[in-house]
Amino acid sequence: MIYLDYAATTPVDERVLAKMMPYFREAFGNPSSIHRFGQKAESAVDEAREKVAAVLGCRPDEIVFTSGGSEADNLALRGAMLARKESSKWVLTARTEHPAVSKTAIQLEKEYGFLLEWLDVNEYGAVTVEALAKAVCNNTTMASVMYANNEIGTINPIADLAEVAKTNHILMHTDAVQAAAYLDVNVSTLGVDLMSLGGHKFYGPKGVGALYVRKGTNVLPHLTGGSQEFSLRAGTHNVPYIVGFAEALQLAAQEREARIAHVKPMRDHIIGTVLETISDSRLTGHPEQRLPNHASFVFKDVDGNLLLQLLDAAGFACSSGSACKTGNPEPSDVVKALGYSDDWALGSLRITLGAGITPEHVDSFLKTLPSLVSRARTLNH
Repeated sequence: MIYLDYAATTPVDERVLAKMMPYFREAFGNPSSIHRFGQKAESAVDEAREKVAAVLGCRPDEIVFTSGGSEADNLALRGAMLARKESSKWVLTARTEHPAVSKTAIQLEKEYGFLLEWLDVNEYGAVTVEALAKAVCNNTTMASVMYANNEIGTINPIADLAEVAKTNHILMHTDAVQAAAYLDVNVSTLGVDLMSLGGHKFYGPKGVGALYVRKGTNVLPHLTGGSQEFSLRAGTHNVPYIVGFAEALQLAAQEREARIAHVKPMRDHIIGTVLETISDSRLTGHPEQRLPNHASFVFKDVDGNLLLQLLDAAGFACSSGSACKTGNPEPSDVVKALGYSDDWALGSLRITLGAGITPEHVDSFLKTLPSLVSRARTLNH
């Protein structure tokens, strides 16, 4: 079985796992305890926070550990908007966002009375500076635009968008969950106020993430209880996972260029070959401003879920888009936002590469895919 779904999740790096293991048994203390067991655990969390801050180019007390990217997104949007309930009006985001952002924005509108405006995206699924500047009004509170799209790989111009937000005195949040594996996440360079991360996208464990909160940005907690995480996220710290998250993020930053050099030529080979050998196929997302490990397509008159089953039977694990939406018979909101009709949008396929993939794996996949697309078309009629 060849795994081609690294955007959904990645295996835990052995070096990361080695860092985590002592905190399951030997150094098992609660960081909130005063005794030595607690102090050792607290020290591990502090060291992890410093590691993450070093990668992000921020202060350690601007890092809030969460259970993952979805919780970080929820805390960013709901926490920032509710903290400004008396003066807040508009939240801006795009239909191409991860559901953790788009559904939270919808809930803010339906249940809390905020106003939601959907930002336009271009043919590649990107939010442009012009689109954001056009949407901002006097009562806009915040904008949330993902750094890199998990379904189509397009990279948004976050630094430029953040400059628009800053000029108009609104908060800028970016979901960088998919981006952090391959892109620079220095918050000073990006200029964002809030940024979400998730550990399992860059060879860290599932169930842990972080939210960067720029100092002075008022955010209300959505989990109340103890005073952990600067009273923004109650609950006993998941020490081994936090340690693993920090180690994985540090390795991603240190090895970024080597990892890009490994996957990008194979990605380009996939894109070129698929478009050349399969009729009625189109690349989704930007042809160049896209994640280096990410190839995504739509095939006309193909049932994407059927194609995934055929690929799985042939020994290839791929996706039709976000792992949070796979199996849904409806077209992806992201692909629909690109303007595709259902006969195209239902036939989406995402191939994402990672550390375990070789050129031989890619060649095997490319030899198999055309016949499976053809078979899926036949079965679809």
